[in-house]
Amino acid sequence: MAPSSANDHHVLSALTNGLKDIDPEETGEWIESFDELVEKHGTERAQFIVRSLLQRAGDQSIEVPMVTTTDYVNTIPVDQEPEFPGDEQIERRYRAFMRWNAAMMVQRAQKPHIGVGGHISSYAGQSTMYEIGYNHFFRGRNHPGGGDQIFFQGHSSPGNYARAFLEGRLTEEDLDGFRQEKTKEGHALPSYPHPRNMPEFWQFPTVSMGIGPLNAIHQAQFNKYLHNRGIKDTSEQHVWAFLGDGEMDEPESRGALQLAANDKLDNLTFVVNCNLQRLDGPVRGNGKIVQELEAFFRGAGWNVIKVLWGREWDTLLQKDKSGELVRIMNEALDGDYQTYKAESGGFIREHFFGRSPETKELVADMTDDEIWAMKRGGHDYHKVYAAYKRAMETKGKPTVILAQTVKGYGLGPSFEGRNATHQMKKLTMDDLKAFRDHLRIPISDEELEKDLYNPPYYRPAEDSEEMKYLMARREELGGFVPGRLNEQKEITLPGEKAYKGAKKGTGKQMAATTMAFVRLLKDLMREKDFGDRIVPIIPDEARTFGMDSYFPTAKIYNPNGQNYTAVDRELMLAYKESPEGKILHVGINEAGGVAAMTAVGSSYDTHGVPMVPVYIFYSMFGFQRTGDAFWAAGDQLTRGFIIGGTAGRTTLTGEGLQHMDGHSPILASTNPSVIHYDPAYGYEIAYIVERGLEQMYGTKDEDHNVMYYLTVYNEPIVHPAEPENLDVDGVIGGIYRLKEAENDGPRTQLLASGVAVPWALEAQELLAKDWGVSADVWSVTSWTKLRRDGMEAERTSFRTSGKENPVPFVTKQLEGATGPVVAVSDFASDLMDPIRQYVPNEFATLGADGWGFSDTRAGARRFFHIDAHSIAVRALQMLAKRGEISADIPAKAYEKYQLDSIQAGSSGNAGGDA
Repeated sequence: MAPSSANDHHVLSALTNGLKDIDPEETGEWIESFDELVEKHGTERAQFIVRSLLQRAGDQSIEVPMVTTTDYVNTIPVDQEPEFPGDEQIERRYRAFMRWNAAMMVQRAQKPHIGVGGHISSYAGQSTMYEIGYNHFFRGRNHPGGGDQIFFQGHSSPGNYARAFLEGRLTEEDLDGFRQEKTKEGHALPSYPHPRNMPEFWQFPTVSMGIGPLNAIHQAQFNKYLHNRGIKDTSEQHVWAFLGDGEMDEPESRGALQLAANDKLDNLTFVVNCNLQRLDGPVRGNGKIVQELEAFFRGAGWNVIKVLWGREWDTLLQKDKSGELVRIMNEALDGDYQTYKAESGGFIREHFFGRSPETKELVADMTDDEIWAMKRGGHDYHKVYAAYKRAMETKGKPTVILAQTVKGYGLGPSFEGRNATHQMKKLTMDDLKAFRDHLRIPISDEELEKDLYNPPYYRPAEDSEEMKYLMARREELGGFVPGRLNEQKEITLPGEKAYKGAKKGTGKQMAATTMAFVRLLKDLMREKDFGDRIVPIIPDEARTFGMDSYFPTAKIYNPNGQNYTAVDRELMLAYKESPEGKILHVGINEAGGVAAMTAVGSSYDTHGVPMVPVYIFYSMFGFQRTGDAFWAAGDQLTRGFIIGGTAGRTTLTGEGLQHMDGHSPILASTNPSVIHYDPAYGYEIAYIVERGLEQMYGTKDEDHNVMYYLTVYNEPIVHPAEPENLDVDGVIGGIYRLKEAENDGPRTQLLASGVAVPWALEAQELLAKDWGVSADVWSVTSWTKLRRDGMEAERTSFRTSGKENPVPFVTKQLEGATGPVVAVSDFASDLMDPIRQYVPNEFATLGADGWGFSDTRAGARRFFHIDAHSIAVRALQMLAKRGEISADIPAKAYEKYQLDSIQAGSSGNAGGDA
């Protein structure tokens, strides 16, 4: 094994490094005195004395280092371990059954004609940590204090299925449907925790690395939020997140640790499975990931509990009077520890204990097998139970448990601790037999030898000691976990009055669609029996969106209140924080915003309390930055409103390239649960929001598990009142005729969305006034919805072999609308162009394609050729090609409007700042 180097100092506690001991004899007396204190009065008393001395040292201006990393030993001393309350032998027996069934499920999925994969090693390494939770801590929905929320580590899902099989919730046929969700529909299990694919079972998707930790933090915060606002008593509910040590390298995994500490989330426990391996090799081969994480979490304000060594090590550590064993534990690197478990007891004797004469002597009377059998802490019932209990008793801060384990534990030498163990799916016959012997499963060689890829599952009789114990533990803890109710509770939705303000327009005043939405939201928040369900979620841009008007009344949620004198306290819109605040202000943190939305938007399930998240953000930083998190939100069946403020590629031109959003709706269109709308006016917003609330929170027989994404702009316009005989179905369906041409002439159709609708109306006037062309203007509220509707019509026709030929909505709407079509928006052409095949007319697209830049709105629109004059010229070109106008007119129009001159652009208002 490689010796520790000077570069490894960061992995040790190093409290005395760089200091000279001028009186070793006196130092020894102090240490001897301290040892006597521990021996006579225990570790708790010693801990208090040490803390008192540190405090006194500070009073005397003696420099004391911040202790962020402790020795590589268990945090909880042996004399502070609680008595294990369960029957360890019974729990071990049925844990063995689960480990067997989990591995056999994956093995059976490897049949030559199936071969769908699966992970054997992950659950094998962390089954003890799960079972201590299942048997003693995880509360089900029926518990008087409410159910816990548990983020299970994704790759260990076979273990969750294996337990559900013992509990009678899954059958053998279900287990045989692992990773075959369509070919064995009705008896199928998704590969990982996917609530959308198994909504009666899973609550949280966790396999997209890093999103689980972030979502767990915001789930715990939301639980406190509900409690502090008096909506639900969540004081006894706990959030558990089971994570991998490699996963902790994801920025999202560590990015919100300060939120958990600042909010004092003592209802949150991270359990990090420190098997020291990621997918391809060691996490920190030349370092120590446990020590690194300890420093990181402790520095962030978390309570840290290390569970590194099983009880077999206690005697050795007690005998280690020289401190050499702890020194070697500190200095051995993760790459070494991985190698030890892939070798033998003799190898460990020579290369670990053999580093020092004193430590070699400690194990002189132990056999190689006894050395090999010494467990790591994450596999020891007593150690894990002690850590969980300490976590539950810790108040005022979140807890992280760093549990050292071996990946592939108990699967035999081919799997344990190997770099490739994550990718290893199949057991050989020898592996099978060895694994069966290790777990003491009563299955004969003859049964195993019948078929390598069809080994039997094992489930004891219902009246067996193991089964009665297992079921009794879950009954006492409130029922099975994980699980979902999938109930659609009826709630009072806003009445017509709430939408009147948005539908009446702005008169002569100008307002951006962002402000139109914010005003509507304010009216909805005032609705009796509904308004308190709305949870505004805002990154650090509330003033950009005009939402500072919410501060004085709705207030910003902060469990600690506002303990400072606000600089703007005299202003009407002063910043106001409160434990009862409604607004979740996540700071400059879009990833946190999506995590908060996910927690709020799934509250109908996690708490049985439907809440309505309204997450508003800088549009450019939405789906581009956090698309994976939105995908996970869709998997979790999240509901709510996503508001992309300052949308468009040319409305925010002062901000420049990285702020100009021309593609978020295109990215959002790839998320099946997101319904995108690009409204132009306040009344459109009102109808869309009303429909969204009805779909997500109403009781009609429809898909409730969707998110409504509205792109809104910062460019002020006059909003007309709702037109008479408005085609509301068109507004909701994606397209309606906004203004029919008032003149006779060659006809064209102008389709526009959002901020582009005024340009289309201006183009209508230009075409009529300058060229005698009649143009109908259509407001396309949702290009994505039109595209999806058309695709579904095609699929239906395909499935019915043409017996049914539904007509796409856009085709129906445009029926009888003659002339060529010009489609335009403030987004890239990829948003509009996909409806081309469903439009019977000749079709052209004008979009803001390419990179953004800083300029005036009018100049940017002229550059992209999406302004009113460009729309008019494009329509003229198409009419000329059809022979409906003189062939020289398009060129004349091009020259008249100076389309080659960016300075000549005039569509839109001045401005373009946030």
